[in-house]
Amino acid sequence: MTRERICTVLIDSHCHLDYFTPAELPAVLDRAAAAGVGEMVTIGTTLEQSARLPGIAGPHPNLWYTVGVHPHHAAEAPIPAPEALAAMAEPAKAIGIGESGLDYFYDRSPRDVQQANFRAHIRGARLAGVPLVIHARDADDDIANILQDERNKGGYFMFVLHCFSSSRRLAEAGLALGGYVSFSGILTFPKSSELRDIARDIPADRLLVETDAPYLAPVPLRGKRNEPAFVAHTARVLAGLRGMTLDALADLTAANFRRLFSKAA
Repeated sequence: MTRERICTVLIDSHCHLDYFTPAELPAVLDRAAAAGVGEMVTIGTTLEQSARLPGIAGPHPNLWYTVGVHPHHAAEAPIPAPEALAAMAEPAKAIGIGESGLDYFYDRSPRDVQQANFRAHIRGARLAGVPLVIHARDADDDIANILQDERNKGGYFMFVLHCFSSSRRLAEAGLALGGYVSFSGILTFPKSSELRDIARDIPADRLLVETDAPYLAPVPLRGKRNEPAFVAHTARVLAGLRGMTLDALADLTAANFRRLFSKAA
């Protein structure tokens, strides 16, 4: 029996396809296509891992990648120079820098190292003219302060607050600086009512959707390994919050994606 196509233009703006084995990946991509997920961005978390992502994205016209060092890994190697990050983002399929940012929940790297790493990525994104993908967890004030400070010192740069689960205050601070906000399966969790209120109020031209696969599978698939096909469930919830059809929400978020990640246009 043919799987029903849910939508035709959904984009999973943040996933980790390198967590799937080469044997698994073709089926993962097939299921995404059957769910109407047309494109995916696989995300860098270390420089070594980032250097492998062209091999995943390269053979597929609908896959993109970013390069960067996650805050969990910020202390594992010297902080990359902004110029080095910008050079890694030169290939056509490298459409962003990150994910980088701050994570004070796990604190797997010293906070001063995380902050220095974050600033290097901001500067690299500005040099490359591509957006920065930001990881923010339990660090709202420092994220907002560093974003503002780097804007004051170096000028405009593009960014997205990925897998958003932070405060309305951080969302508003990011929006004031021209940032975008991306929602994952967390939006569908029963205890995420405050997050749903924030998602309902984000300006229409700043919304993105993602899976963060293989993590955070949405309801009704919570507990399973997440994959790009599942972004349709999050998109459906976001559409309902905003009084839109799923197709309209997919069109909107795809247009926003191409405005932010202009190399993918």
